[in-house]
Formats: sequence, structure tokens, C-alpha cells
Amino acid sequence: MLVLVAPGQGAQTPGFLTPWLELSGASDRVSAWSDAIGLDLAHYGTKADAEEIRDTAVAQPLLVAAGLLSATALGATIPGAVAGHSVGEITAASFAGVLDDTAALTLVRKRGLAMAEAAAITETGMSALLGGDPEVSVAHLEKLGLTPANVNGAGQIVAAGTLEQLAALNEDKPEGVRKVVPLKVAGAFHTRHMAPAVDKLAEAAKALVPADPQVTYVSNKDGRSVATGAEIVERLVGQVANPVRWDLCMETFKELGATALIEVSPGGTLVGLAKRALPGVQTLALKTPDDLDAARALIAEHAA
Repeated sequence: MLVLVAPGQGAQTPGFLTPWLELSGASDRVSAWSDAIGLDLAHYGTKADAEEIRDTAVAQPLLVAAGLLSATALGATIPGAVAGHSVGEITAASFAGVLDDTAALTLVRKRGLAMAEAAAITETGMSALLGGDPEVSVAHLEKLGLTPANVNGAGQIVAAGTLEQLAALNEDKPEGVRKVVPLKVAGAFHTRHMAPAVDKLAEAAKALVPADPQVTYVSNKDGRSVATGAEIVERLVGQVANPVRWDLCMETFKELGATALIEVSPGGTLVGLAKRALPGVQTLALKTPDDLDAARALIAEHAA
């Protein structure tokens, strides 16, 4: 059984969209999406530097566009389940047929703008904790006033809060944590700091006409599969200010009988977690079109 997953913010790197735009029809699609959302995706995905694409309002639509392009390049694929990490849930909603591509890009553009505005209120950020016991780490984070915003499994938790709180964490790591790594994001996402963005996203979601998912859609709120488009959209709105439980998503993949996992562009982060948490599951990250043949072979072996 094949699981198709989409990464969240922080996975972007300068120029990562360049090779995907060389595929037939890709440039025209990106141009149409850019016109629809008022953002030059091709420019930001090919020419912008790391700081420019760190901007939440830019990074989020760029990630969804890359995910959609790379998934389309796989050809007709029916995965057993789909899921996304953070903003990747909007990409996954498109994979599942809940939102069409334009609706997904329109929603993520509004999400990015709303979250960027919320992030500007207070200087905040996120850092990944590598290693350690989750219960010990969570208790330590709460002592420092930080939120365990992403519980990713495989020994990784992402802390979010003010820059002062993150600096304190760097000096006072939880017992057993090997390293604290700052993430390439511009805010404390999935925390109370994003509460102002929730109302704006809820208003934007009123314009959507979601369909029910055509494949199993696994929500990162609690790892549960969600059967209706309306509930998926509701969860997409609330997710902005609530923690991501990717650990529970991977538990669900296991329960569903996953045998292979493909992460769409810019892949790598979720495959790394799966390699540690889902032994025996074959994994592949779609970093560039050079990975497409291997991905198609994996699909032929594991897709329904």
C-alpha cells in the first residue's frame, strides 16, 4: 500500500522549482497559478534567495505548487492514503480530490499572508530537537514557555515560541537531546501565536466547495483518517494554531498496512522520519525529476 505525503514549511531551498519547470506544461500551469494568486511562483522558485523564500507568505504557496507539479509528473497514481505535514495538508487535500489545484493555491496564499501577519506581532521561531525522550522534552519545553508545535516521531520534536525562549532552549537543552536546530521559518507556527490567523483563514474557507476525499486522507491533527471534505477544511483552518502530530500519522500509516511512502517535492524531511519510524516501508523523496523513474517503479509495485 502506497502513501503519498507532502512536506511542510522549512523544506524549501533556493532554486528548487527550476528542474520541475522544465517538464512539459509545467511552466504554463505555474504561470496560471501565479496569476490566480497574485504571486510570481516561477520567480520565487528559481531566482529568489533563501531569505526571500523564508517569508511565510511566499514559502507556503511555493511548497504547494511544487508538490502539485511533482505529483502530476508521476502520472495517474492512486495511493492508498495521503497526508501532509503542516501546510503540506493543503497539498494532500488536492491529491485526495478535496480541493482543485487553483482552490488549494488560493487557500494557501491566504493562509501564508494571514500567518505572516500574525508572526509579525511578536518575533518568534521554531527549532527542532534531535534525540531525547519525548515526555522529558515536552515537560522541559513547557517549563521554558515553549510549545511542542510538531511532534514528529522518530525522536524529533519541534519547539516554537519567542526568540528569547528559543535562545534559552539552546543554552538549556532537555536531557538526552543531542542537538537543537533552528528551522527556516519566520514564526511560531501551530501555537497560540498564530491565533489571529485562524479567523482570517476561516473566512477564506467559506468560499470553498470541498469534495469528499477519493482516497484515505490522514489528518495531522490526531493521525485520524477523515471522510468528508467539510471536516478536512475545518481541520485545515484550526491546524494553523494547533500542534502537528506527525507521529500519530505514521502510526496510522502502519495500521493501514503501508509498504511504500513517496514524499513529493521538495522531499526529504518526511522520508527521513519514515526511515526511522517505519522500518520495512520503502521510501522515496521526489527531489528532482531525476527521481521520477524510481518513483514510478515504486508505484507500480505498491499502488492499488
